[in-house]
Amino acid sequence: MLASASPRRVDLLAQIGITPDRIEPANIDETPLPREVPTALAKRLAILKAEAIAPSHKGALILAADTVVSVGRRILPKTETAEAARACLDLMSGRGHRVHSGICLIDGERQWARVVSSRVQMKRLSAEEIAAYLESGEWQGKAGGYAIQGRAAAFISNTVGSHSNIVGLPLFETANLLQAAGYSLP
Repeated sequence: MLASASPRRVDLLAQIGITPDRIEPANIDETPLPREVPTALAKRLAILKAEAIAPSHKGALILAADTVVSVGRRILPKTETAEAARACLDLMSGRGHRVHSGICLIDGERQWARVVSSRVQMKRLSAEEIAAYLESGEWQGKAGGYAIQGRAAAFISNTVGSHSNIVGLPLFETANLLQAAGYSLP
């Protein structure tokens, strides 16, 4: 079972031959705690998502994830407005940022949780590039206001770490957690 509404996570799991039997997004408060660092937020939210749906699905293998984008310790929002997306793109333009994904797997009474971080370098963006990207609407609901698997790929000059993590689910670590729980990958 996948505790996520993200179609990107469904697509990423399909890349390694996994189709969730069921998808049930968890409805949790994703507000960062005071002074919470990005990695702690990503892990806490993944755990909360998995734990939120576990009681109603006894015996199910539950996978949850959350992705957080940060510039230093500053956590960037999942953008809901063009203004928020513009602010994120302005901040990341010409500099590096990090993408942190928390993943949690619950199998009955057992629970595993990990955080994977990747570094991303964005080129300096012109006002025209930002305006065109905002016009595309691709930023909507995306952590940090962009999607590396879309048009924003043209803005990324370098990455260090897991590409699938930047998209929204670190596949290597997810596969390892599933295997630790006894799930045989196809």
